Amino acid sequence: MSPVPPTIAHAMKAFVSNTPALVYQFELHADGRVAFPYVSDGCAALLGLSAAELQAEPQRFIDLIVPEDRKSYLDAMHASAASLSGWNWEGRVWIHEYKDQKWINLRSSPRPMPEQAGGVHWEGVMTNITASKLEQLEVTRSRARLAELAAHMEHVKEQERTRIAREIHDDLGGNLTAIKMALMMLTQRLPPDQPQLAERAAYVDSLVDRTIDAVHRISLDLRPSMLDFGINAALEWQIKEFEKQNGIACSFSCTEKEIDLHLDHATALFRIFQEALTNIAKHAHASRVAVRLQLLRQHIVLTIADNGAGIAQADRQKPQSFGLRGMSERAQALGGTMTLAHAPGGGTVVTIKIRLSSAKATIMASESPAAPAGDNDPDHVSEAEAP
Repeated sequence: MSPVPPTIAHAMKAFVSNTPALVYQFELHADGRVAFPYVSDGCAALLGLSAAELQAEPQRFIDLIVPEDRKSYLDAMHASAASLSGWNWEGRVWIHEYKDQKWINLRSSPRPMPEQAGGVHWEGVMTNITASKLEQLEVTRSRARLAELAAHMEHVKEQERTRIAREIHDDLGGNLTAIKMALMMLTQRLPPDQPQLAERAAYVDSLVDRTIDAVHRISLDLRPSMLDFGINAALEWQIKEFEKQNGIACSFSCTEKEIDLHLDHATALFRIFQEALTNIAKHAHASRVAVRLQLLRQHIVLTIADNGAGIAQADRQKPQSFGLRGMSERAQALGGTMTLAHAPGGGTVVTIKIRLSSAKATIMASESPAAPAGDNDPDHVSEAEAP
């Protein structure tokens, strides 16, 4: 190879010297030894060591890496050496001189060392990414706090719904029942020669009946009493109501006869299910819906499949798609996920997968039929057949 002209070499040296990063060469020898044949002047500013110190004692670099990040550094190095692919790693280093912790990013390209079988030579740069990493971590923490707040707000909202539903049912329902009984007694005492009074009484009686029905409907909307009988019963009840109101054929299946799910989890899962059915009724133009509930070792999985028009990618990303966003956030608040996929033959499959501890969901073993093959696999999810 012809030597680099002095003018080019001088320009390259000036460029490296003014680069706000550490430019370096690194070698991993076949016997495990490491070396830094070249380290730029940015070494002292980034690592608190002079280039000469690092070259004299190359092992000091790994000593700078915080213990929790050393394994990922070594794994990335050996993976790059084995496949001769780019080495991209980020982690934390502790700078003793400054008593400071930094995040650094390492990017380099490997090539085999011709003079040594099994040796690998890298050329790359290290950059200080502390500021951007701290911002990223703060964004992550902020999102976590917002998710926690949203989950708390949903919990408070459900508690308030339960309280209002109970008061409506008990107080208004009780008063309306008493009014109906009193009206019945009054009707029996009306003079037979005044039919217009009997007609008015019949009208008031029908008005009371409609009001009692409205109280019952509003109470169920606020908090379905079927949740007290378990998630299976609540989902089956909602499916029948949906089928009755929208004329869409629905089917429901479950791997267990009964699933004893924590009430908060059951309520949140039920609300996600309600929103999914609402989306189908409004947008899917479907004629059939298949719902499947599965209890696996570590997860509970709810799958809702329809044979409608499907959801376009653009529709999922609309700023006003609060329904889908709310479903996803509810699932995340439960430590789970919600995914959307195209159903075979057309339509959409919504899958909600929630991780559970043994304290939050149990199989009613005395009443459960044998689980189908595959349900014992904690990571196996049977997709609902496209309706």
